[in-house]
Amino acid sequence: MATPLQIEVCFKGTDFPLFTSDSCTNTLTHSCTGTHHYMEMENQIERGNTSKQDLISETKPGLGCCGWILIGLSTFFTVLFFPIMIFFSIKIVQEYERSVIFRLGRITARRAKGPGIFFVLPCTDSFVKVDMRTVSFDIPPQEILTKDSVTISVDGVVYFRVSDPIASVANVTNADYATRLLAQTTLRNVLGTKNLSEVLSDREGISHSMQMTLDEATDSWGIKVERVEIKDVKLPQQLQRAMAAEAEAAREARAKVIAAEGEMNASRALKEASLVIAESPSALQLRYLQTLNTIAAEKNSTIIFPLPMDILGHIIKK
Repeated sequence: MATPLQIEVCFKGTDFPLFTSDSCTNTLTHSCTGTHHYMEMENQIERGNTSKQDLISETKPGLGCCGWILIGLSTFFTVLFFPIMIFFSIKIVQEYERSVIFRLGRITARRAKGPGIFFVLPCTDSFVKVDMRTVSFDIPPQEILTKDSVTISVDGVVYFRVSDPIASVANVTNADYATRLLAQTTLRNVLGTKNLSEVLSDREGISHSMQMTLDEATDSWGIKVERVEIKDVKLPQQLQRAMAAEAEAAREARAKVIAAEGEMNASRALKEASLVIAESPSALQLRYLQTLNTIAAEKNSTIIFPLPMDILGHIIKK
């Protein structure tokens, strides 16, 4: 084991502290640790950026003597039996497809072949067709525990396409199946950090976050995630009843407040009308007659005839 470095720094006439051997050792240790972590992060980023080219770069060395002999024999027999071998050498791919050609197990070029006609050597060449069209699939309902400890069931739909045919064939066994599994785990991870209110109100933000996460994770597989949508959020029955009761209580409270405000406004209007009628006794009589007209508008057998209170007062006195 190496002896710790003995460092003493003294600054006369300044306020700089004096570093002992222990503090210097700790400082150097933390600095080395931080530098090591930073270098590891840089290496991971570089490995991620070059993951698509690793398998292709390994094909740069030659095929070897045996490989060239096999290719030469395949070419010779193809030319010798051209009328027959032409049917085995010419391949056609559609406009929406690309072909990754393997020659003796190695990828032949950095770009996939197609669309249209291309040639392969029998016995030495093989190819894999890759569909470049956008593919959609449903995420099965996932039981998720939100940040506020509420269990919900969420499903969604993902749209993706192959952007790099070579990476989708060489870097992953089954790009479609791997993307489906990753979408399920990403949905659970993203929604696990959200509250129930955020899940119900911020679906667009959650979809965008999932799309960015999936696109970054599947980039080394040659997959481009175009869109992610949350389809349905299912709540437990008890929680639905509780939320319905809460919403109903809130609506009833608002209705009572509105009714009280209406009564208050009506009482103010009646007060103002009573003040106006008190200033003019004839207005009260006109109001009586208008009330009689309203009552008699329909076929009624009961007739109400109001009498002034002063007349009733004279009758009572007598």
